[in-house]
Amino acid sequence: MSIVNFVAEHLGPYYAQVKFIHLLFATMWLWSTSVAYINYVVPVLRQWFLDPNSPELLRKRNEALERFDEGVVIEHVAFPFVLVTGVLLLMIGGWGVHNDWLVIKLALVILVFIPIEIFDYWLSHFGGNKRKARLKEGVDALDSPRYEKLTQMHIWFLTVTTPVISMAGITVLYLATAKPA
Repeated sequence: MSIVNFVAEHLGPYYAQVKFIHLLFATMWLWSTSVAYINYVVPVLRQWFLDPNSPELLRKRNEALERFDEGVVIEHVAFPFVLVTGVLLLMIGGWGVHNDWLVIKLALVILVFIPIEIFDYWLSHFGGNKRKARLKEGVDALDSPRYEKLTQMHIWFLTVTTPVISMAGITVLYLATAKPA
């Protein structure tokens, strides 16, 4: 018996529950950082763009982005659950490449979400984490070229990916629920 058949046999009767868990984590992933981004990061960045040399605004910008890095933990815990439950749904749902909505959804997940999330994990938790870089260097963030480089990279990343994730995320949620022909 193959793993797909085993999973389909044992989880098939629980398709609706697996789908609920999948959609729960998908919405946690998609929306968990939106409030912080819209209400805290964007206003601080707008102020900073008006006076990019102001030490006070630089500190506010840096603090907002460091706190944002802490807040994305919910998003980054949810995403692996989205992937795992998505694979389970693929195994038990009876859907295949003959379903256009599924092909589009999988293309968005594989070609858009996964690469973005890999870089986002790096930016927020690993080599791109600004707080860790600041503490490692032992200097004020305003005196650290590496900190500034990571911050600029994160701002660029958020500017480019936010509209992409928003539109693709809504599209995937629609495809997952409506399953248009």
